[in-house]
Amino acid sequence: MLQQRVTDYFATLSQLLLSIEATDQQGDALTLDQGTERAVQMIGDVKSASRKMLLAGNGGSSAIVSHVQNDLCKSVGVRAMVFTEQPLLTALANDDGYGSVFEWPIGLWAEAGDLLLTVSSSGRSENIVRALAAAREMGCQVITLSGFDADNTSRQMGDLNFYVPSHVYGFVESAHTALAHYLTNMAAPC
Repeated sequence: MLQQRVTDYFATLSQLLLSIEATDQQGDALTLDQGTERAVQMIGDVKSASRKMLLAGNGGSSAIVSHVQNDLCKSVGVRAMVFTEQPLLTALANDDGYGSVFEWPIGLWAEAGDLLLTVSSSGRSENIVRALAAAREMGCQVITLSGFDADNTSRQMGDLNFYVPSHVYGFVESAHTALAHYLTNMAAPC
């Protein structure tokens, strides 16, 4: 394994955090500040309209969305749901295939005006892409957090998209976590 000093690792992560790209639904570039301001506004709009947020991610990204759900509910006061309940997740994966595990509950629970937040390092996972399509069909707004390839599918499907330009899971997941913390901190009432 390649050895790297922690200061070099943190320097790379720091530079990467400042390199996060934000785009709108048309793929037009926004500054990171513009993107995060829009995201915080979207979260605030969901709260003031008594709508809810739906969150989806796989693996480490699943842990990130679970943490975001906690912060949205407790600190921000937004109704938020994650779809990681094991019996339902495994039943859907077994009976309908893993690609359905977020699409199916979104079809059941999403309503027009809700907000879906997806976190996916690759931005290409079938179940995330299908969740995004289902949310669009239900009239939800969408925020995506992705990484790896700049042309990933998730990044092309959101109203607002945040992209971390790295192929290193640890960097992408750390950046997504930091960004999510920023959004929930800024959306929380003072």
